[in-house]
Amino acid sequence: MMHPGQSTLAGGPTPPVQRFLLAVVPVAAVSIAGSLVTTPNIPTWYATLAKPGFTPPNWLFAPVWTTLYILMAYAIWRILSLPKEQPGRAAAVTAFFVQLALNSLWSFAFFGAHSPLAGLVVIAALIVAILATIKAFWPLDRFAALLLWPYLAWVGYATALNGAIWHLNG
Repeated sequence: MMHPGQSTLAGGPTPPVQRFLLAVVPVAAVSIAGSLVTTPNIPTWYATLAKPGFTPPNWLFAPVWTTLYILMAYAIWRILSLPKEQPGRAAAVTAFFVQLALNSLWSFAFFGAHSPLAGLVVIAALIVAILATIKAFWPLDRFAALLLWPYLAWVGYATALNGAIWHLNG
């Protein structure tokens, strides 16, 4: 197993500044985009929805998501630290960015379109994509893969919440 910064193949890892930008900028962009579409809808549309008893308080979402986005950025940073020619690296990076796009799409489906059903469809795909990302990361960097488990757990919980909201309001 290779560790961040190690390189035995020509080409080496992604250069540090580029690696930082590729790891942090897209994750931050998804966080900001999600917040921009979600925040205005919380006191309006979301407040009117029937919600299950296991709905967390609204203030909890920001610190949880901030922590998860930091873990996600660090996980992909570690994968980008591996040599570009490392078998499985390109697939792992692709899997990460697919799940990141689905993460962003969920905010637009659920909050932007005011559609718990569309959100449920997207979040189900997101669960599959997170699992695929963890599977792709595992042989390359087990710690990077483990960094995504809290994210998977939270999205699993969010899936149950999304499903219950759809059921209660459908």
